[in-house]
Amino acid sequence: MRFPALLALALILPAAPGFTQGAKDAPAATAPLAPLTARALASHRGIYSLTLDRARENAGIVEVSGAMLYELIDACESWTTRQRFSMTLRNREGTELETGSDYATLESMDGKNLRFSLRQMTQGAITSNVAGQAELRADGSGTARYSEPEEKEVAIPPGTLLPNTHTIAALNAARAGQRILVAPIFDGTSADGAQESTTVLAPWLGATPMPEAPSLASLGSSRMRIAFFEPDGEQAGGARTPSYEVSLRYFENGVADDMIMDFGEFTVRAKLMKLEDAPGGC
Repeated sequence: MRFPALLALALILPAAPGFTQGAKDAPAATAPLAPLTARALASHRGIYSLTLDRARENAGIVEVSGAMLYELIDACESWTTRQRFSMTLRNREGTELETGSDYATLESMDGKNLRFSLRQMTQGAITSNVAGQAELRADGSGTARYSEPEEKEVAIPPGTLLPNTHTIAALNAARAGQRILVAPIFDGTSADGAQESTTVLAPWLGATPMPEAPSLASLGSSRMRIAFFEPDGEQAGGARTPSYEVSLRYFENGVADDMIMDFGEFTVRAKLMKLEDAPGGC
């Protein structure tokens, strides 16, 4: 799952502290499970509530409310995804800021092609459009061809993963006992190409009771923290802080149920309120 419009919002807010890039993989803690394939991601539709998790001492935000819809469909040789959200932020003076987005992708299951579009709104007015197509070679390098906000081409570095391909890679890393996954990600949310990422993985867990989503109760899962870094954003001493971070629990079918999105001054919780199966497959 991606959080494109929230990620775009994060780009205008202070970087989240306390996370530096450059850690190396830890050795596997347990015997690895069988790797998941592209077919492991389940077609589904999830509805999430958005609320303020916490605000740091210097933050002006006192309340957050909203909802997010995320849909993933297995379209046989590709995945289609749709993510829409609407969020209202209120500061200490009572001023409210309404923001939202509509993000859609078509990603080939071989991890080589992505069509993407992202429209963002603030106070009901469209503030940005990003759209285009990306093609990757076997080594993960490739080219992004944008049609919005302007026609241009951007080189994609080797090792880059597309959004759902990264989800599968992270799940497999957790199942294999890894603790760190480092890779560039291209999801089409930025007009500047791929972003670098570091994913910290908690140990793989077995079945967990899930009263609000019984279909997940028999599945394994892992909690993860994904940090996104702007390319070439080195800081003094080589330390790097992310532009955005998200913590979430991923189940082995690609469903996420509880997320914390860190924007630096405040964090937002996205809680799964309703999960539906969606038609898909060959």
